Amino acid sequence: MTAFSLEPAQLTWCEELRTLAAERLRPLAEKGEPGRVNRPLVAELGSLGLLSRLFTSGALDLCLMRESLAYACTEAETALALQGLGAHPVHAHGTAAQRARWLPRVRDGSAVAAFALSEPAAGSDAAALTLRAEPADRPDAPIRPQRHGPPDADTGPAHRPGEGPATGERGGRSASPGDPPVTGGRAGRAGSPGEGPVSGERGPRAGAAGDPPAAGASGGYVGPAAGGPGAGERGGYAGSRSTGDSPDAGAPGAFGGSGVGERGGSDGVSDAASADASVLAARRDGRAGWRLTGEKCWISNAPEADFYTVFARTTPDAGARGVTAFLVPADRPGLTGTSLDMLSPHPIGALTFDAVPVTADDVLGEPDRGFRVAMGTLNLFRPSVGAFAVGMARAALDATLAHTGARDAFGGKLRDLQTVAHQVAEMALRTEAARLMVYAAATAYDEGAPDVPQRAAMAKLLATETAQYVVDRAVQLHGARALRRGHLLEHLYREVRAPRVYEGASEVQRGIIAKELYRKHDADEEAGA
Repeated sequence: MTAFSLEPAQLTWCEELRTLAAERLRPLAEKGEPGRVNRPLVAELGSLGLLSRLFTSGALDLCLMRESLAYACTEAETALALQGLGAHPVHAHGTAAQRARWLPRVRDGSAVAAFALSEPAAGSDAAALTLRAEPADRPDAPIRPQRHGPPDADTGPAHRPGEGPATGERGGRSASPGDPPVTGGRAGRAGSPGEGPVSGERGPRAGAAGDPPAAGASGGYVGPAAGGPGAGERGGYAGSRSTGDSPDAGAPGAFGGSGVGERGGSDGVSDAASADASVLAARRDGRAGWRLTGEKCWISNAPEADFYTVFARTTPDAGARGVTAFLVPADRPGLTGTSLDMLSPHPIGALTFDAVPVTADDVLGEPDRGFRVAMGTLNLFRPSVGAFAVGMARAALDATLAHTGARDAFGGKLRDLQTVAHQVAEMALRTEAARLMVYAAATAYDEGAPDVPQRAAMAKLLATETAQYVVDRAVQLHGARALRRGHLLEHLYREVRAPRVYEGASEVQRGIIAKELYRKHDADEEAGA
């Protein structure tokens, strides 16, 4: 791939986004409660036209949007990414009725979406989902398969549709038994493990019949003028490029292969060390329906989202080929959840499915082909997770330049000390290298290049590891002030850790890179033989 630089219109757009994030989005973010969905912030993203762009932008523009927002307001960036993650399967694989009901509300920010993939025993190895569909008329079919969750999986008061987390859940903490419910929340809930932060969207079916016009298509801030870079000239995400039954056959950025940790992506903070396996069962309820029973963990926006894209096993012992994606509104009977108190400040929770009814009308895509829906969603967001990391790294670098240029120490400015100057140079070097790799991976995706899986994995790996390094160095050069609550770097220090885990941990990315390298090597040898 040839070298490239951003067009002037793209650079202007990025600057405008940073200004909007600082002046209009950050004040709303500061009024929000950590660990809770900030609905005014989501609504403002909709009024600015940014949520609509999730469904019309290419991969590069998505990266530019996430990087620019992350620089000035990580909460806004995360809220935008989570809307894309939860709603993309509906946009790319939903029926006309599903799209008409939910996408306009996602675009204007009045509905909050969530992506429910991870389970207590299925994090990075997402193909290990234990959600099954068994015909109800089979004599050996269980009515309600037993769940084997954490000891406290069923503690806490039950939450019902329209209720908020129980008292005591501030900042995402789990409710204590006996706490009264607080109104103003969203989906029904009951104490159980949650799920995690993922981001992702990919491949809308451009111009599908019944697709309603994007809310906010006229008015609001929508970036460059039509015809300029990022105006949707790439035709949107264009759906999954996977062509075979295998969920990763030709899928850009797929976790690749069937090796441990490579069959799928974690939609949140991985729990590889978890020893408790929760059985998630989807038993058949008549010819056209199922009952979902089990748990999902580390789910971003849970339990306050308005609807969930849920992945359940409909064919036992079929690996990635036996998973079906369902659109589950939050008010379905039997669906409950609880918030989790996590290091990062955005909302993460657990969901419990107690014989939740779903029908063929709730299926996204085709039965037993849901893993392709999941990978199609996660593939695009691998490089854009890197863009989120680059935005944080650039914010930390700029803060360090300002601090070391003004701070007096040892008879001069900190910047005059060679050891400080060299650290700042290294921070800038790594940040720029990560930024270029992210842009290259996104451009490769938009162009349909054959090496997207390798490039996307490299971009996410380098950018997230770089951001961790840069933020850590920035804290060190600022000293104790950077660790005080409310300081920019204290905030970034908590934010920067999770991206190295979700949507494919760094170890998984290294596995993908090695696999792609050996695949090409073996193909070249066979061609030359």
